[in-house]
Amino acid sequence: MAFNFSAGEVLLIDKPIGWTSFDVVNKLRGAIRNFMRENPLELGDKSGKIKVGHAGTLDPLATGLLIICTGKFTKRIDEFMAQEKEYTGTFTFGATTASYDSETPVEQEFGYAHLTEGQIREAAESFSGEISQIPPMYSAIKQEGKKLYELARQGKSVEITPRGITIHDFQLSNFNLPTVDFKIVCSKGTYIRSIAHDMGQHLNNGAYLSSLRRTRIGNYLIEDAMSVTQFLAILNYTDMQPKL
Repeated sequence: MAFNFSAGEVLLIDKPIGWTSFDVVNKLRGAIRNFMRENPLELGDKSGKIKVGHAGTLDPLATGLLIICTGKFTKRIDEFMAQEKEYTGTFTFGATTASYDSETPVEQEFGYAHLTEGQIREAAESFSGEISQIPPMYSAIKQEGKKLYELARQGKSVEITPRGITIHDFQLSNFNLPTVDFKIVCSKGTYIRSIAHDMGQHLNNGAYLSSLRRTRIGNYLIEDAMSVTQFLAILNYTDMQPKL
């Protein structure tokens, strides 16, 4: 497989669970730099310097499609980020967490035996189309010069400005309470964790996101992505630790 990382490559990577998106970028950047130093004639840069970035963050506990851009193609990152996204995953009802997912412990528990499939489907319908959403406090959005998750970990709470988003398609399946599986197609800037939390509130109950996988960005599919391990193997790079 031939690469020209300086001229620009678009790499489709299946992010593993437990890695941040920046872990993936850092790992691939190190492997690419090493590859470029070993192949200076083919790639035209003996220094191994290379720009590498991703087009849309996935939370550490999420898996799925990351678009990684290198070299001159990093200028296209905003283009990729603007495209619609598709996610699959699982909501867990009857409990809430501070992060709206399973990264933080359960804060409050609720009875859920009275919830029906019809009620949950009705709640999903209310979150379809153009809606206003408040991002989670545990997010990388900056406010007061700091990321919200940094303020959250300091025990601080700030008022978060709602954002307009669009849910193009919202499907539910496998009702096995307290868990329900979903597929969501949405616009840029959508927090699936907030949908979970807000659905719980809509039902006068609680809910959090217990699993998430991004399966599509625009026309790019997870089926066409390679794992970090596969990419490193192509470049003969063997260090699989998340951070360099």
